[in-house]
Amino acid sequence: MKPVVAIVGRPNVGKSTLFNRMVGRKKAIVEDHPGVTRDRNYAEIEWEDVSFSLIDTGGFEPISREQIFMQMREQCQLAIEEADVILFLMDGKEGLAPSDKEISSILRREAKPFIYVVNKIDGPKHEDKAFEFYEIGAEIIFSISALHNYGVDDLLTEVARKLPSSDEGERDEELTRIAVVGRPNTGKSTLINKLLGKDRHLVHDEPGTTRDAIDSLVEIDGRTYRFMDTAGIRKRGRVSRKLEKLSVIMALKSPAFT
Repeated sequence: MKPVVAIVGRPNVGKSTLFNRMVGRKKAIVEDHPGVTRDRNYAEIEWEDVSFSLIDTGGFEPISREQIFMQMREQCQLAIEEADVILFLMDGKEGLAPSDKEISSILRREAKPFIYVVNKIDGPKHEDKAFEFYEIGAEIIFSISALHNYGVDDLLTEVARKLPSSDEGERDEELTRIAVVGRPNTGKSTLINKLLGKDRHLVHDEPGTTRDAIDSLVEIDGRTYRFMDTAGIRKRGRVSRKLEKLSVIMALKSPAFT
């Protein structure tokens, strides 16, 4: 299988913006408020002749006791366990936060290669905003702006350097793609979890828990399928909130439809 890179960090630091920038297209929904991304979102990347899988994760809240944030934290932990290299993303505009220090401690205990990345550094004149992040023990910090593509190429080069060699399995174009669609809260994520035999997709009683179109590989009778869990789709007249509209658009853009 391809090596895996996971993007982690507290909510609203720009993980999905960086994910989209590295992927080269808008695969993850981006909104300017916390908690938009919830499940793990996967994409395939190739940089400097190195191929790897990239995971976008929901905001990592180490101490929250709200059920939805606890489930998001579990999904993030699973991504960390799966990853060969971790990108620890922080917010250069807001500065170093207590949650950043807690996440850094968790990553050190994992004993996996991880890269400190400070986002929202919009150019060389703003590099001084990254200095305080050395307080958490980083030797090297990559300053980037995922929105404006500042420093992202250097970050990708560092990622490619740290990755183990790839033993790529079945090519994506050979997989059968299946999109699971339906109204909100009809059990789409639960169905895919049952097929996988594990809690790959976040499940919650609240309608609209799934927002991005999320991929999972399922092997059945020796054949591999790519199942895509999608956001709940309702009639156009009933779709009111901007975020829900974006979720429906992403569902309809799922490769199984194209």
